[in-house]
This record gives sequence, C-alpha cells and structure tokens, in this order.
Amino acid sequence: MHRQSDDRTDRADQRSDLPVLPSHNTARSALTCRYRCGDACSHEAPNRSLNPYFGDIVQRALSRRGVLKTATVVALATGAGTATAAATSSAPVSGTGMRPPRGLDFEPVAPNTADAVTVPDGFAQQVVIRWGDPILAGAPRFDARKQSAKAQAKQFGYNADYMALLDAPHRGHQLLVVNHEYTSEQIMFYGYDPANPTREQVEIAWAAHGLTVLVVRGDGHSGKLWPVTGDALNRRITATTPFRLTGPAAGSDLLKTSADPTGRTVLGTLNNCGGGTTPWGTVLSGEENFNQYFAGAAAVTDPAAKTRLARYGLPQGASERKWELYDSRFDIGKEPNEPNRHGWVVEIDPYDPTSTPRKRTALGRFKHEAAEPRLTADGRVALYMGDDERFDYLYKYVSKHAYKTGDSRAAREHNLTLLDEGTLYVAKFTGDSPATEIDGTGKLPADAEFDGTGEWIPLASGDVSHVPGLSAAEVYVFTRLAADKVGATKMDRPEDVEPHPYTGRVYVALTNNKDRGATGKAGPDEANPRTGNKHGHILELEERRSDAAAKTFQWKLMLVCGDPEDPSTYFAGFDKSQVSPISCPDNVAFDEYGNLWIATDGAALGYHDGLFAVPVKGSQRGHVKQFLTMPKGAECCGPIIIEDRILVAPQHPGETDGATAEHPGSAWPDGPGSIPRPSVVTVWREKHR
Repeated sequence: MHRQSDDRTDRADQRSDLPVLPSHNTARSALTCRYRCGDACSHEAPNRSLNPYFGDIVQRALSRRGVLKTATVVALATGAGTATAAATSSAPVSGTGMRPPRGLDFEPVAPNTADAVTVPDGFAQQVVIRWGDPILAGAPRFDARKQSAKAQAKQFGYNADYMALLDAPHRGHQLLVVNHEYTSEQIMFYGYDPANPTREQVEIAWAAHGLTVLVVRGDGHSGKLWPVTGDALNRRITATTPFRLTGPAAGSDLLKTSADPTGRTVLGTLNNCGGGTTPWGTVLSGEENFNQYFAGAAAVTDPAAKTRLARYGLPQGASERKWELYDSRFDIGKEPNEPNRHGWVVEIDPYDPTSTPRKRTALGRFKHEAAEPRLTADGRVALYMGDDERFDYLYKYVSKHAYKTGDSRAAREHNLTLLDEGTLYVAKFTGDSPATEIDGTGKLPADAEFDGTGEWIPLASGDVSHVPGLSAAEVYVFTRLAADKVGATKMDRPEDVEPHPYTGRVYVALTNNKDRGATGKAGPDEANPRTGNKHGHILELEERRSDAAAKTFQWKLMLVCGDPEDPSTYFAGFDKSQVSPISCPDNVAFDEYGNLWIATDGAALGYHDGLFAVPVKGSQRGHVKQFLTMPKGAECCGPIIIEDRILVAPQHPGETDGATAEHPGSAWPDGPGSIPRPSVVTVWREKHR
C-alpha cells in the first residue's frame, strides 16, 4: 500500500492502469513545452557544429579501475544531498530476498497517474509553502482572482526548482532557498489572452520569477516545516532585482546596453533551474532557458551576431510571453546585447538580505542546469555544469585560488572572489569499444559496459583565451561557440551534475534526446548510445586520482533508463526484474549514506514523474526504487535528502494540454474547485508504522 494525500486529507490508494505510451519525446504537455523552454524540442537544435566523436577511432579496450582511492578527495556536503530520509532495516526488500542498503528501507511506490503526491506506506507528507503564500511582512493572502504584481513581489514565487536548506541563526530554524524557474501564464491568470497579456499580468510574472529566501521552523517531532512569514532574513529576488556582473567578461562591450553603458549591472534573473551551495554559505543558481524571453532576433543583420543568436536559440519573432511589449530590453532589435546578460550562474548570499546578487561570468554563458561544487586536493573550488540542450556539453570550472576556512571577514571576502578567476573547461568523451559495437539500439558492447576515458579541454583562464580566433570575453559570453571550436562531445541534454559526497565521483543526468541519430544529426556514440533517446541515462565520471583538478577522467554509464523489460535499458548490471521503471532523469542528490536520488522530468513511459533512489556501490548497485510520484502535469524538482525529511517541489501541476485557470488540469494541492499551485512538500517517516 502507498499513501497519496495533500496536506489536509489522506486519499485512497490508487494504482492506475498505465496508458498507452506517448508517441512524442516525453510525457510533457505542449503547454509545458511552450512555457518552460520556449518549445525548444520542436525547433532545430542550436548546435549545428560538425564535432567528431573521438570514440569512433579508438579500437582498444582501456584498463578498468578498481576501488576508488579517496584519501585526497575533499568533497562538499551540500544542502541538496547530504543525508537520508529513511532508517536502516533488517527486513529484506520485498521480492528480492535482500536487505535494503542503509537509507533505502521503503517499499517502492507503484507507477501511477494519480493527481497527488504518492509516498510509500509508513511515510507522511505536508505542503510547506505554495505559490502566492506570504513571505515578506505586509504580504496579502493569496487570491488568484485578485493577484497583483505588488502582492507577488512579497509572496512565494512560481514553479520552484532547485532548493537548498541551510542553518539559520535562529535556534530551531532553517533557511530554505528556492529557485523559481518560470511562469505558466495560461493556468495562472483568469481571462488570460496569450496574444495580448496585460501589463499587470506581465509584471506579476516578473515578480514570480527568481528566487525566494525563507526562514522555516520545525516542531522537533516530525518532518513538518512551517514558513516564518516576515522574518528579517526572508527575501524575494525577481526579474527586476539589480544584479552585479563580475569576473573577466564584466564591462565587456558585449554586455553593454543603453540602460547600462558600463556592462556591469543587470536587472533580474530568468529561468533559474539547477544550482548548488558553496562551502562559504552562498547559493548558486543557474539561468537556463533564458532565450525564450526575448524577441526580434530577425532585426539583427550582422552575420556574426546572427550566428551567435542562432547558437543560443533566440526567437526570430515575438516571444511567448510578449514581455517586449512592456520593456524594450526584451526586444533584441532595440537592445541586441541584453540576451548576453542572461544565461549565467548567479550567486546570492541568503544571510544578507541587503546584498547585491552576482552573475559570475568566469563560469561561462549557456543554459545552466547545475553548479554543484567540490574541492580539489589542494583546496581550490571545482564546479560542474551541464548545458541543457540537445547535443550540448558538460563543463567544469576550477578556481585559481584555494578556499579559506573559517568565519573571519577576510576569509569570507576572499572566498567571494573564487568564482571570478579560474579556468573554464569543456568535456570530450572517448569510448573504449569499436564504433561498430555502438549501433544505437542500446545493446551493450562486447566488454559489457558503456565506458571509456575523457579529457577536460581548457577554454579560458582569466583574461587568456585558449580558443584560437576568440578573445577571452567572447569565450565567456559565447561559450557554446568556443566549445564547438575545440571539438567537445555532443551530449543528450546534460542537466544536473552532482559530485558524490565521499568518493568524489561525479554523476551526470542526461535527460533525453529525440534527435540522436536522426538524419543530418550526430549518431550514437558510447557516451550517448541510443538513437531517438526518449528516456535518458546517468553517467558516472571518475577523475584521475579522484582529484577535481584533474584534466583527464574515466567514465561509464551507470543507468540507461526506460522500461526494465526494454532490452535497451541497463541498471549497472542489477537484475532488471527487480527495479522500478525510470525515464528522463533530471535532478540528482545524495543522502548521507551515498545513495543517489533521482528526480525525473517528462517521463515517457505513460505515468507521472517522481523521485527514485539507487545505491551506487555494493551488491545492489543499480537497484532503482521509486520513492514518490507527482500530481497530474507536474515534474519532480528539488530534491533535498536529509536525515529527518525529504523535500521535493512539484513543479507546474496541472500544466496539461487545454488547461486554463478556468479549466484547471489538476486539483493539487488544495482540492477540487481550486487553481493548481506549484509548492514545496516535505516527506518523513512516521514513528509508528
């Protein structure tokens, strides 16, 4: 039995018969595709470079490594994945005859299509905060029919994604930091006309983007959390908040506009997706599908500028949301450099609500999905970053200077400069199997693994470019073009990237790529072995000597996702009859035992997205188990896995084809007759089972 409930009542258990598999790339609705990423998959992939896949010329098998040597690894324990939500049990896993690994003692939730968050038997849940709930002092209660921009600027934003949970100065309290990725105007606003949004609707959307910093408190007896409305640390950062550009590209002519002739101050942050937490207590947030907010690329006639705009997928005509009607900075014809000021990793200080957030240009500009750090053997900071686009790349940044421990002002000021000076790299993967053995079906090569070696290719270090023909500023602002030039490996939508908290191995979620192997597109390779890849895979990367500063690595695919009965799937060699089906991995996190937790987005198997857990070592490596499922139309975001609770963010509930505010596609979380509201949910094990 599994429990489905909102925060008010338990619902009867529902195990739905699975519908016919969808014919498109994922289970995302067309509405989600419009608002989340500007319908990116319906357009030509921006990467039209002719990079070769170097595994095609490698015919020798590489030696395998054994157990990792971890003595020199200094890994970060982050708010997104440092502990577990479940206790150890001596009971065997149902159907396997094996005891569950530490932290994974739960019965898997069955795939379903219920309009609820479904959790395992023995677990409880609570909605912590919803879109529109008050955050700042003076914020009104949410009223969907009377919403205003002034109210939204003081309320919890829309569509939560990355989350971090940090210690707060107040005893018994914590700081919850949440990204707000995008807005879904058609299901937010009554009477919404997509062709003619009102100024008020547009300004509400601006205020619903960005981030929230929120103090929360628990009761000490359960996993429940409550927002502390009006706390002095609470903050909303929106699409109109001033940001400071820092690092080697700041002040470049490529970043100057009529409103900012210095190229150093930007209004707002857009489409904030994955992120990370630094050891000095700041939060990083990646700007992802920023391109969709701009309009009018057709007005640009300079050939070089047109190439740059096309490589980033900037729309030729009007934007989906029509923001250009009310602010000329979203009109490329009027402000051709404004798009260059978005697509960065931003850094905020959640402990100082008066601080100016920064956009870190040394980390490169692309559709950032992740920015999770670990320390190198000599104490410098390494950041791993995915570019969430079909056929785009995996990146790494290594700081020039080392992290300083301690809480002194001097140490903090030093650490706040670490993301401004270092080297930016892009990954090139080489398979160790003959190209003839990678036929696109997902069939394992003769050595029984998809694996090989790779290298980090330097793009720029400070003011020095390593890419012929491009200045350092051009490398940072047009990072995709720089990576094209050096022959990086085209990947199947690299999204979240997380270092293991103990081993230092790095895990990459590659969500899907329907165009892999299509006519005129890159074919399968050992790192992306399936044509028409609907279900995605998880890549495991081990750097030389387990040092994050290494320039070479070994890699293997840990999971090749999909229906376990599909012969193209692979679960690290584990018995596929015992695993939960999983499709379209997106966000990943770790618990305190080192188990990998995977949140999915757009599962293409006919049931709802969810959260999954899998051991990465031992006899049950690859044993995927589903922990929870999402409401109708929602993807699973977050997640945070800590000792006494798991937090997830059901994003865009009710975002189904044909849905509007008048005719909602979901009744979650408030029940029938309500408008669906993206929220944060906490889940915990009940003490009496």
